[in-house]
Amino acid sequence: MNNVRTVSDTKRTFYTLHSRPINTIYRRVVEELMVEMHLLSVNVDFNYNPIYALGVVTTFERFMAGYQPEQDKESIFNSLLKAVEVNPDTYQQDAQRLQAVANDLPIADLISWLSQSTHLDRDTELQNTLQAIANNSNFKYSRLFAIGLYSLLESADPEFVKDEKQLNETLKTIGDGLSISDDKLTKDLELYRSNLDKMTQALIVMADMVAADRKKREQRNQTSDSAAVPPPSENE
Repeated sequence: MNNVRTVSDTKRTFYTLHSRPINTIYRRVVEELMVEMHLLSVNVDFNYNPIYALGVVTTFERFMAGYQPEQDKESIFNSLLKAVEVNPDTYQQDAQRLQAVANDLPIADLISWLSQSTHLDRDTELQNTLQAIANNSNFKYSRLFAIGLYSLLESADPEFVKDEKQLNETLKTIGDGLSISDDKLTKDLELYRSNLDKMTQALIVMADMVAADRKKREQRNQTSDSAAVPPPSENE
């Protein structure tokens, strides 16, 4: 009988691999991503695909932006993926490959390809992935897959995804082509972008607090220095 790994097992592995403390504001991001990936990895209907990988990499990069010390980010990412027993290099390479494809395609061609209304001779593996998803009634959809799709659209045309009406129509087209609920796509991406905005605001507040604290310390030090200097004597 095979024992299915638990969330606790995965967390224990992560904190063994990455033993340095994680800044408080980012710890929740890391643990939520870890739990999400763990639950998918133990689901019998889940199959890895490069769009999902792009979603994982994008989510990590966006929510860990500004992390200090910067050099710890690579260790956190690698430990996170190893904790769910996958290869971080595979995820990075697949994510970079897909973004390169999207960067070279007009947005209209990319949408036609993702929705399977047109087959493009650009990336055989991605083509096979899209066909497999469209034909699999048990395809395990996830928020990270939705973020991967969004990242492809954003790579092709950053301005395109800023138009809410245009984006929602596109998500419906892609959802229909891949047999995925466009309602789920829309809601998951709305939440994703909303959480990104909240994270950005939290980082601004944190930076302001750090700056204010630094200014207070400098003022206290100046006051202490002034008090330590004796007043000039009358003979001077």
